[in-house]
Amino acid sequence: MKLERGIGMFDYSQKVMEHFANPRNVGEIKNPDGVGTVGNPVCGDVMSFYIKVDNGRLSDVKFKTFGCGAAIAVSSIVSEMAKGKTLQEAMTITNKMVAAELGGLPPNKLHCSNLGADALHKAIEDYQQKSAECHCPYCDGRISDEAPFCQACGKDLVDRGS
Repeated sequence: MKLERGIGMFDYSQKVMEHFANPRNVGEIKNPDGVGTVGNPVCGDVMSFYIKVDNGRLSDVKFKTFGCGAAIAVSSIVSEMAKGKTLQEAMTITNKMVAAELGGLPPNKLHCSNLGADALHKAIEDYQQKSAECHCPYCDGRISDEAPFCQACGKDLVDRGS
């Protein structure tokens, strides 16, 4: 944890302190469906969110955060707010919603709430981008739309479906 000048632990709500002391959903998902990383050069906080998607819903959300206590609390609450939501619902999570859910943040720590929502949104966008790619029906390797064969497994793709 970084030392924070001018901010005492009494400037934080009980909920911020609880999520900082006992963060939920910390870690990395093996083979995530989407990853989003953001950083703020002003304060040096860096957050990475990892998501798993099942039937259009976030079935798992984890994070790794290097930063201040507020950044860790924000990451924890964003992961809880997003889990179980549809992708569309999760994309509507805003920095104001995050700060409100935590019972407020000191004014000079509000930028942390932006990072949490931004990292989550980037992970969802990463998933959506990956989902739009074509994959080989035989080995699931990535292929271009016009490739006559899969470069990963060599199977002929021209006769697909016949």
